[in-house]
Amino acid sequence: MRMRPTLTWTPGTDLPPGTTDPEPVADALRTGGVLVLSGAGISTESGIPDYRGEGGSLSRHTPMTYQDFTGSPEARRRYWARSHLGRRTFGRARPNAGHRSVAAFARHGLLTGVITQNVDGLHQAAGSEDVVELHGSLDRVVCLSCGVLSARRELARRLEEANPGFSPVAAGINPDGDADLTDAQVGDFRVLPCTVCGGILKPDVVFFGENVPPGRVEHCRELVREASSLLVLGSSLTVMSGLRFVRQAAGAGKPVLIVNRDATRGDRLAVTRIALPLGPALTRVAEGLGVTVEDAATA
Repeated sequence: MRMRPTLTWTPGTDLPPGTTDPEPVADALRTGGVLVLSGAGISTESGIPDYRGEGGSLSRHTPMTYQDFTGSPEARRRYWARSHLGRRTFGRARPNAGHRSVAAFARHGLLTGVITQNVDGLHQAAGSEDVVELHGSLDRVVCLSCGVLSARRELARRLEEANPGFSPVAAGINPDGDADLTDAQVGDFRVLPCTVCGGILKPDVVFFGENVPPGRVEHCRELVREASSLLVLGSSLTVMSGLRFVRQAAGAGKPVLIVNRDATRGDRLAVTRIALPLGPALTRVAEGLGVTVEDAATA
């Protein structure tokens, strides 16, 4: 029997308290060799909600699981209708000070790499290079039958043509680019097959209940082995896909530092958690290090 994926985590009362002093992050960056692991919280200041923070989307929305998507034509209809609409808003998001700070740290040689749990592409848009997209990217589509990858923009064009006039008003947008729509709003939205083999198309992202490709996991493990410290930015670390790298770093005696306003599942393994908004916190760190962060107009 398949188990539903873990979506929530309840912090215990004995977790170490957060601090508002970002100096430990600055100290780690001065030393160099820092590996960044980012989550949905780094994109909230770009207008993309997170899953579990205050007002997070899990309070009103259950994300699509791999099992539901592959097992139900109606689930796929709901997903593609909601995702097609949500992409219009999602695609307008721009990097914020947090993304731009990470890119600036990399340009100054302070980072060994960036692993992101996000599928929004905002690290790359801010100028970060060689970003490992742990959960994939919404910019790509994969066929579950023949494995062909294609650009999401091409599928979007096809869906526009197949569903003329589809423009319901969504109640909200979620971290995975999924818009909140009722079944009535989804209506008879037309889902399209792969143009190569006629198979089922899926966004090239890791759904809840789906495994991250083993090769990608091993690549991330190697990045952890090569790093001097691990800096977690905006992740509750609820799911194992990110938490395992925190456990690996801590087990190897490497300092783990977390910047997240709320408690995380990795707090007991971290040397500190800075409970500040990411943009202002990282901007403050950059200023202390003399690192120039590009403004929104030039990023």
